[in-house]
Amino acid sequence: MILNHKAAIEYIVESSSENTISSHEVRSIHALLSENLLGDPSASGRLRTIAVGISGTTYLPLDNPHVLRECFDTFIEKFNQIEDPFEQSFFALVHLSYMQAFEDVNKRTVRIVANIPLIKNNLRPLSFVDVDQGAYVKALLGVYERNDVSLMRDFYLWAYPRSSQKYSAIQQAMGEPNLLKLKYRAQIHDIIRTIVLEMVEGSQVVSRIQRLIHVHNLPVTDYTELFKVIETEIMSLHDGNIARFKITPREFQSWKAQQNRMGI
Repeated sequence: MILNHKAAIEYIVESSSENTISSHEVRSIHALLSENLLGDPSASGRLRTIAVGISGTTYLPLDNPHVLRECFDTFIEKFNQIEDPFEQSFFALVHLSYMQAFEDVNKRTVRIVANIPLIKNNLRPLSFVDVDQGAYVKALLGVYERNDVSLMRDFYLWAYPRSSQKYSAIQQAMGEPNLLKLKYRAQIHDIIRTIVLEMVEGSQVVSRIQRLIHVHNLPVTDYTELFKVIETEIMSLHDGNIARFKITPREFQSWKAQQNRMGI
């Protein structure tokens, strides 16, 4: 579940430059969150075709697949017509919860989707960590059984400042991330791993980095900064951080031994 959440969050961050949210994007988030968690693998990312129940409530979600699809498409359309990111977020929280669009993993999907407009607008994300679960359940019951959003509204207004403050504290403790490293994380890791596994000698590292940057077709505008990042990472390699690049201790020691033999 943790790995699935990581993948889903990375997905919405990578697509944050898009102006709208699509049906495909919501279904993809569900697919990422539900990977290896559903009895039927084909149900990941697919609107449900069966009836579902929700424990603890008399509410029965839509059981007609055609009507559910129509409601889901209407949700996507209206979501994109809303201009205020907080209203978009709250709209997703209420309506996706009410629809229960998927066979399972609905609440997790809802909470991630509700963060999309916040992330797209460079706002702090909404987290339900450290909030009262009972209050969240009561807010959902208000939506399910009474079509009343007042409890959910109050819950949202209470939870977001807490979440924002917690995020701010973590951000200050960790510092600002290098956006270039985040954007080209996979390519940077692959280049560094290639340098080590190919046993590239120290005197040839610079030219090999340059060639690998071209092989990966990385933008010329980012070339200088990328080179500095990769070179710094290689110079900073040690036993405690090589796992980030999928390098084993044996592979790293072999490469280091070669550098030592060359007097580097």
